[in-house]
Amino acid sequence: MENVSQAPLILITGGSRGVGAATARLAAAQGYDVAISYVTNEPAARAVVADVKASGRRALAMRADSADPEQVAGLFAAIDRSFGRIDVLVNNAGIIQTQSRLEDLGFERMQRIFAVNAIGPILCAQQAVKRMAYRHNGPGGVVINVSSASARLGSPNEYVDYAASKGALETFTTGLAKEVAREGIRVNCIRPGHIYTEMHASGGEPGRVDRVKDSIPMGRGGQPEEVARAILWLASEQASFVTGTFLDVTGGK
Repeated sequence: MENVSQAPLILITGGSRGVGAATARLAAAQGYDVAISYVTNEPAARAVVADVKASGRRALAMRADSADPEQVAGLFAAIDRSFGRIDVLVNNAGIIQTQSRLEDLGFERMQRIFAVNAIGPILCAQQAVKRMAYRHNGPGGVVINVSSASARLGSPNEYVDYAASKGALETFTTGLAKEVAREGIRVNCIRPGHIYTEMHASGGEPGRVDRVKDSIPMGRGGQPEEVARAILWLASEQASFVTGTFLDVTGGK
């Protein structure tokens, strides 16, 4: 690793838009160098990189499908070359598909949702642990998985497959946290609720947050920056004795 950066490095999967992009920008403002992965939206990824650099930090954007083990390995190899370290992994990449009842879910859809939302974070965490853990001569680190309130609520009539994939991610959080707790790695999970991001459009209802906001105790949807602040608190030394925990950012729902 010929190029070791002095600033801590945070990797955010799915970092070109929404919660991922907000986390990247806030991380840069807090002094992190930032790496993001994206799958399709290169202009959005470039815009995040530009904002990170404008904050005086180093940035890397790399096209990588987190459900593909070879692409994940390539992403981490690029981070090794560019930064020589990784301090925080945020498993943020996730997908939903069109709102649907169970009877109408296709098999390929189920496979893809689990591949991205459950297997992808496991693959990324595997690479991160190999670099972070004391047993691999690493310095320690933090893994933060981005789940969803749907893991608790189930998303009936909309996305039961998505909710189930996030439930798998939450169980993985619990298991990995216990596995690496003495290896210098903390593993936690964020559960966003209804947040104003472009993700709802891919579910077929761009205005979904406004439709459901009266069901939220606080009476409004959340902003991506509000989720980013929670992620970066868990990443920080302020959360030094926090592992295997779940932080709801849901406005009380």
